Amino acid sequence: MRESNYLKDSIENIQKLFTIPSLNKFETKSLGRLIRQSKVRQYDNGECIIREGDSDKWLYFLLDGKVRISRKNVDIGFVSKHGEMFGEMRFLDNLSRSASVFAVGPTTCLAVNTEVTERLPTAGEAGNFLLLLYRATAEYVSVRLRITTEELVKVKSELEAIKKKRP
Repeated sequence: MRESNYLKDSIENIQKLFTIPSLNKFETKSLGRLIRQSKVRQYDNGECIIREGDSDKWLYFLLDGKVRISRKNVDIGFVSKHGEMFGEMRFLDNLSRSASVFAVGPTTCLAVNTEVTERLPTAGEAGNFLLLLYRATAEYVSVRLRITTEELVKVKSELEAIKKKRP
């Protein structure tokens, strides 16, 4: 992994964040706060970004490339769209990582240190920032849950069809 220093709060960096759909609702001040606790990380093909069972505090936004998500050595999905989030469950529930994430080809991510959010007061500007970050994360999790529900319905339907064909 190659990693930048923490990013600078600049108009150029903030404009780049506005291209990430889940962040375009943030005010410029909030994006500035996000930038200051973020790094750009670059990974080579096959490199581990998140290890199942770990308890790091990083939340990721895919900037370029693709990642493979696996749990107990079973591939369960891919993230490949610019701005897609991963590592969000750890941010929401503070439990250990539930899956591993690996780079598929050269991959670049915005890594946000969420440990800093635990030290922010919950009133005023900091509270607004935290609320927006949680909302963006919750919206993303909701979309993922809907997709997972559809996949579960499809698999259960296929399983029922197989059971009916048995003698």
